[in-house]
Amino acid sequence: MNSHVITLEGVWKIFGENADAAMAAILDRSLSKAEVLEEFACVVGIVDVTFSVNRGEIFCVMGLSGSGKSTMVRHLNRLIEPTAGKISILGRDILELSSTELREMRAQKIGMVFQHMALLPHRTVRDNVAFPLQVRGEPKSRRWQVSRVCLERVNLSGYEDRYPHELSGGMQQRVGLARALASDPDVLLMDEPFSALDPLIRRQLQDQFMALSAELQKTTVFITHDLDEAIRIGNRIAIMNDGRIIQIGTPEEIVTNPADDYVRDFVEGISKLKLVFAHSIMVPVDEYEHPHRVDSDHCPRVHHGTDLDHLIDIATTTDHVIVITDDDGTDIGVIDRATLLKGVQGGKA
Repeated sequence: MNSHVITLEGVWKIFGENADAAMAAILDRSLSKAEVLEEFACVVGIVDVTFSVNRGEIFCVMGLSGSGKSTMVRHLNRLIEPTAGKISILGRDILELSSTELREMRAQKIGMVFQHMALLPHRTVRDNVAFPLQVRGEPKSRRWQVSRVCLERVNLSGYEDRYPHELSGGMQQRVGLARALASDPDVLLMDEPFSALDPLIRRQLQDQFMALSAELQKTTVFITHDLDEAIRIGNRIAIMNDGRIIQIGTPEEIVTNPADDYVRDFVEGISKLKLVFAHSIMVPVDEYEHPHRVDSDHCPRVHHGTDLDHLIDIATTTDHVIVITDDDGTDIGVIDRATLLKGVQGGKA
C-alpha cells in the first residue's frame, strides 16, 4: 500500500494574464524569472515543485518571505490553481475534482490553520470550533459534542462560552487548531500558525501540536520561516528559495549535509547536539583502526539513535570507546574521543 498521502509532481504557478504562454516559453526556451516578467508581464511563483508526504508525517516547508512556501501550500486544497503539474491528495487527483467534490474534500479531508485565524467574532468559542460541522449540516448535539472534545484536546475546556476577543493570541490559535480538528481531517495544512506569538507561548503550542500529531496521526504540511521551528517539529524539512525546492531531508540531513550555500547559511548557527546521532558519526566495527580498544566488558554500549548530547555525557564518564549497537543489540560501530569531537565540529566523522 502506498504510504504517500500527498504527492506533487512538477507543479508550477505563474501569475498573470499570459501565464500559459509564459509557461510554454519557459519549457521551450528555459527563460529566467526576470525574462518571464519582462517578456510576458508574469510573475513566477513556484517552480517545478515535486515532493511526497507520508502518512502521519509532519512535513515542514521552510523559507524566507517570498520563497513561495505559502503559495505552494495553497495549491494543496486548490485555493490556488497551478499553471502546470499534478497534485494528488489521499490518492485522488484534486485537479480533476468538480466544484462539489472539491468542497467535500475541503470540508471532510483537509483542515487548514492560518497565521491569522479569522475567528468569527460574533460566535462563541464552542460555535467557532463547531462551524465546519454546521456547514456540513450536522445536528447541534453532534456539533457541540465534537467541539467539547476538540477543546479538551487543546486545553481550552471551560472557555466554550467565551468570545474570541476575550482570549489571548495563543488561545485564539488553539481555537483555530481545534476548529481544524473538528471535521477529523486526514490532512492538516498549517501556514505559519505560531509565527505571530511570543516565544514562550509559541514553544508551548509547538509542544501541544506535536503531542496531538503523535496521538491523532494527522498528515501535516507545516509552513514556517523559522528553521529552529522546522527542526523541532518536522520529520522532514523542505527548504524553499525563489519558488524552488532546494533540499528535502530529515533535520539531521539538512544540518549535517546542506545542499548549497543558501542552506548552509541557514544551518550555520544551529546546534547539532540534539540533531546528529551515533549512526552518522560512528566508525563501523570492521573498519576501526584499534580493534583492541573495543573491550566488551568495559566499553559503554548505546543505541545507534543516541544523539551527540548524550554521547558527550557518556564520554565524560569513561576512558573507553563507546560501542554503538543496532536495534537487536549487535555491535555495529565505535565512537572514540576523536570521532566525537569531529562530530561536534561538523556533524560527520
